[in-house]
Amino acid sequence: MSGRIKLVLLLVLIGALSVAVFLGCQAPPTDGRQEGDDAVDRVIKTDEEWREILPPEQYRVTRMKGTERPFSGEFNDFYEEGTYSCVCCSNPLFSSDAKYDSGTGWPSFWEPISDQSIATARDTRFLMVRTAVMCIRCDAHLGHVFKDGPEPTGLRYCINSVALDFVASGEE
Repeated sequence: MSGRIKLVLLLVLIGALSVAVFLGCQAPPTDGRQEGDDAVDRVIKTDEEWREILPPEQYRVTRMKGTERPFSGEFNDFYEEGTYSCVCCSNPLFSSDAKYDSGTGWPSFWEPISDQSIATARDTRFLMVRTAVMCIRCDAHLGHVFKDGPEPTGLRYCINSVALDFVASGEE
């Protein structure tokens, strides 16, 4: 096979993977439950109920494990003091005190409000190995966590803006 054909095939593959990542697609549900999760007040709805409640983009990201385009979310460049909660169930997830600019185009946090607010699961979609982050109450897909964040945790919770609501300090 000529070098030119190999290059074209590589570019097609990269393009297809990029489109799949940014448009999202349905993946089988994962159970990221950890020991002690039985104490969580679970929110359980049918797929039809979620479709009725959520706007299409929120449904695609939180229920179908999609990803919003980088630099497009309302909380990417947003730094007010308060709490970020799950758009599906209002579960408090992250504090503005842990938010930082990672330069990736998505809101980034170095820690959740509590280990009891999120669940994680291995995600091997799109030929990558990542760790997905979900809301512990309703299983909403929030984003992914990576081990390239700042101290003190060294973690970067890369979260989709459309998966979040924000409550300003003093309005809780």
